[in-house]
Amino acid sequence: MKPPIMKPLVTILLSALSLAADGAEPDALKDKTLVVWVAPANLTQRGGSALTIEDGRDHFDAVVFGEVTPAKWMAGSDHWHRSQKNQGDFPGEDSAPGTFVQMAIVYSGRQVTVYRNGKVYSQHAITGDLLEFGPASTVGIGKRHRAQTAPAHFAGAIDDARIYAQALSAEQIASLKPNAASEPTPWAWWTFDDKKAEDQTARFPITQLTGGAKVEDGKLVLDGVRAEFLAKTGKEVPFAYEKPSRPASPPANWLTYHLAHPGPGNGMPGDPNCAFFWKGRYHLHYIYAHRDGFSFAHVSSTDMLHWKWHPTTLTPPKTRHGMFSGTGFFTKEGRPAIIYHGQGSGRNQIAIAEDDELEKWSEPMALEPIIRPGQDGGKIANWDPDAWMDGGNYYALSGGSPGSGKPPTLFKSADLKSWDYLGLFLTTDMPDVKKNEDISCPNFFKIGKKDMLLCISHTLGCRYYLGEWKGEKFTPDFHARMNWKGWDFFAPESVLTPDGRRVMWAWCNLGFPQTGIQSLPRELSLPEDGVLRIKPLRELETLRHGEKSEAGFSVKADSPAMLKDIAGDDIELKISIQPGTAAQFGVELYCDKDGRSGFPITVDRGSKTLSLGATKAPFELKAGENLELRVFLDKNMIEVFANERQAVVASHKYAAGNTGIRLFSKGGDVMVKDIKSWKMKSTYAEQ
Repeated sequence: MKPPIMKPLVTILLSALSLAADGAEPDALKDKTLVVWVAPANLTQRGGSALTIEDGRDHFDAVVFGEVTPAKWMAGSDHWHRSQKNQGDFPGEDSAPGTFVQMAIVYSGRQVTVYRNGKVYSQHAITGDLLEFGPASTVGIGKRHRAQTAPAHFAGAIDDARIYAQALSAEQIASLKPNAASEPTPWAWWTFDDKKAEDQTARFPITQLTGGAKVEDGKLVLDGVRAEFLAKTGKEVPFAYEKPSRPASPPANWLTYHLAHPGPGNGMPGDPNCAFFWKGRYHLHYIYAHRDGFSFAHVSSTDMLHWKWHPTTLTPPKTRHGMFSGTGFFTKEGRPAIIYHGQGSGRNQIAIAEDDELEKWSEPMALEPIIRPGQDGGKIANWDPDAWMDGGNYYALSGGSPGSGKPPTLFKSADLKSWDYLGLFLTTDMPDVKKNEDISCPNFFKIGKKDMLLCISHTLGCRYYLGEWKGEKFTPDFHARMNWKGWDFFAPESVLTPDGRRVMWAWCNLGFPQTGIQSLPRELSLPEDGVLRIKPLRELETLRHGEKSEAGFSVKADSPAMLKDIAGDDIELKISIQPGTAAQFGVELYCDKDGRSGFPITVDRGSKTLSLGATKAPFELKAGENLELRVFLDKNMIEVFANERQAVVASHKYAAGNTGIRLFSKGGDVMVKDIKSWKMKSTYAEQ
């Protein structure tokens, strides 16, 4: 037989509510069987799904082709929690492209059995979570799951797809025929024998084919171009907004004056996003793994220190996609708006606030650029975006990577609806940036007499460009890093305060003790000398209490000096050191009672670096200049600001009682001109 003519790819999302017809109808699927008669268009495709059931929270089970090993079927699942990755014994698909085979996956307790044409194909035991697929479940064909960001989609034809609410036996599976009724009856069933592709069980009475998806000759046809078939029950799924909250008695090692995600869910990733000053309050969002998928947690504050959590309303059940990085801006009418990447939607999205608490948002609008003759629309990455206004127009930047063939691109609109594609955002890159570094989490704004692009690459972490925005292009003339180890300082976001300060945060992925940790707010400025200044937020001084100081003293070479009155792990230190002829000098934190086991902050004049343990950042003192340090200790977390020209974040495993501090010098004596400390109040009080 000839292979079917391939039509545009369809991703099928079928929102399902449990319609209990009688006492035997299950409220949720536990044991189950997925069955599909499927003809791959080719045997080289990787990672598409012929049939997926998903619980609405990014958990799914699926009949997947070629994801781990080319031309092999597998039971796909979220993060492979219910999958078998060792597929050396799996038979490879050897049917000619366009040939239909029956694939079935039976889930019985912890046993998963895959059948091909009625014969056992593979078996394995589930070691991860068992799932129930209840009222908010979805069913998909084409994409592996709805939050998928990789371009893999299934290409081929589907003759029949069905789900059973029990584990079928091998005999029952072998007896099934496509487009023919069976006993037991399917829980959901698509024969594709009608143009509307209706569910034969009537569980999904509302169906829609969009984007070029077609049913031809009783088959659903897919080829890798984006399209969608949607089927709904027409009933609303009950939804309760989740509100993160800090426990009344948090663990002793939790941070006291840094913003961190308290749960439920996990602040991984914890990118800060969409910051505003609106109606007397600062608003900040950050990504976290919500029970329903990646969502934006929402906090607000009057001082950028004491935050309160709002209900999480920007979440997949409401937006129809996961929430990935973006920024906030204001519309021409003065309303707060957000632009972000809709995870799984394949597009950047825009929403406008509908209330002053920023808890209600408009339906997301996909940014669909107009590609004119002669323009290469294939370069558009649809990745982390930023937006701003200039000259009465909106501009939107989509991040990207030159290595992927999709570098950062720019768009313009007069109304947030119709967008012109302007091509590449940067006219050139800087010599110290590797050719394939990506620009993600971008935030573009005016600072001093320059324009600044604050961003990351996934290799370097947080970094920035300074340059000129002119002629709808950005020409950088300077580049520097703000992160030097792992993802310690990552995914930046900034806001302009009413008094004109540019304040930024970054996600600090330190590994412990909490997730979703945000750096202390930093004030950025660019004076006439063109050197970026980085200072801790001035409002941090309101947290100070219990000031202590020690008189000036000399620290001899190779003879560390323990401080007598100053110690702690939730304090701010302010130190001024005259370096003399010392080659290396600094301060050691978290020392035990004998002055050992400390964590060093070191200035090395030879290598021109500032080090926090193993983290090394460039830093050079000018001739005759003293070292001016502000050091913030918050349990295991350390943030250091040096002479307002450098700032570094690090972590050190928390050990209660190891709170001693000493100063050291090597290669010469140093003079401690001034040293003060303050205890820092907790910022976890409701506002």
